[in-house]
Amino acid sequence: MRIMDTAERLIESTRELLWERGYVGTSPKAILERAGAGQGSMYHHFKGKPDLALAAVRRTVAEMRAEVDALLSAPGTARRRIAAYLGRERDALRGCPVGRLTMDPDIVASDELRAPVDELFDWLRHRLAEVVREGRARGELPATADPEQLAAAVAATVQGGYVLARAAGSAEPFDRAVEGILALLAAAGAA
Repeated sequence: MRIMDTAERLIESTRELLWERGYVGTSPKAILERAGAGQGSMYHHFKGKPDLALAAVRRTVAEMRAEVDALLSAPGTARRRIAAYLGRERDALRGCPVGRLTMDPDIVASDELRAPVDELFDWLRHRLAEVVREGRARGELPATADPEQLAAAVAATVQGGYVLARAAGSAEPFDRAVEGILALLAAAGAA
């Protein structure tokens, strides 16, 4: 049981540090300090920092996917489910833990570390497009609404909103971006 506890602490510490500092700033020493683990613990459970970082990225991606899928699969209209995704609890100034990985040159340069991130964003656009298709089929959105374009716009609004909020030092630009895309979706439904 102790082995699992240490491995879990290492993964969680790495997740936090990747979000805060990026890959380069996440040293094995910082991971061990944050996890409260002894020297050598990382190498007992993982092949090294890249292996541990991959486990952390995969965990972050899996949790985000589960949270988002629950919102997009909930009962309600397509617009309501997309609005729930857009309005989900988040710290706009801290940014998206997965989106931040795309700005890390070391993550982007590694096919292995980048793959789970790419897969999440591909899945997200596909899942949002499915919700738009459902909305079209039920007459909630116009038949002319392009599912892939709307899905890409929603995903870009969230990720771009994080960037704008961080640049401004305020959540207000994120909130305005979300309000704007929701207004566009409402107008599309009224057309």
